[in-house]
Amino acid sequence: MSVGILLLTHRPLAGDLLRIAAEILGELPPGIACCEVINDTSTEEILKHCQTLAAALDQGQGILVLTDLYGSTPANIAHALAASHSRLRVVSGLNLPMLLRTLNYADLDLDRLTEKALSGGREGVRE
Repeated sequence: MSVGILLLTHRPLAGDLLRIAAEILGELPPGIACCEVINDTSTEEILKHCQTLAAALDQGQGILVLTDLYGSTPANIAHALAASHSRLRVVSGLNLPMLLRTLNYADLDLDRLTEKALSGGREGVRE
């Protein structure tokens, strides 16, 4: 068992990042899903879809949700989702280095994987 990973972003970022990550890594670990927010879709509909995805992803080790922009609709939905799941963490600011770090350490527990995601995002941004 491992932590489920849900990418919750504006369309088409999640799918594009997963496609690029798969090309770089050769394959993706199991337990990953994405939800891309379309601006004219109701937040209630998106939250319901994400609840379904979260239920499918959670194999007992929790879920890490990666969102693109703190304070945006995807991040707000992720935080609403976290309110009903005790083993769900949300990290905003998704970028390719964050995703790759997360996928490379997908076998870690939820807390350590969350830290890897954060460090990947921070360390992947350079001057």
